[in-house]
Amino acid sequence: MAYGTIIGIIALILAIWVIYDVLTNNKKLSDGMKALWIICAIFFSIITAVIYYFVGRNNQNDLFKRKKNE
Repeated sequence: MAYGTIIGIIALILAIWVIYDVLTNNKKLSDGMKALWIICAIFFSIITAVIYYFVGRNNQNDLFKRKKNE
């Protein structure tokens, strides 16, 4: 019982961290990518936080950003 509560609290903290970081520190991301990270943080908080830490903080990985040559 206590392990479920601890994991739930950790998941909530990680989801809040991802949402906060996306909205405040990652200003160069497109709106679509911000929305994608926020939705993923809400539904898959722990795994999203791990992926965001290693991949999402890099603006080069923006799926919705238009290329300059297009």
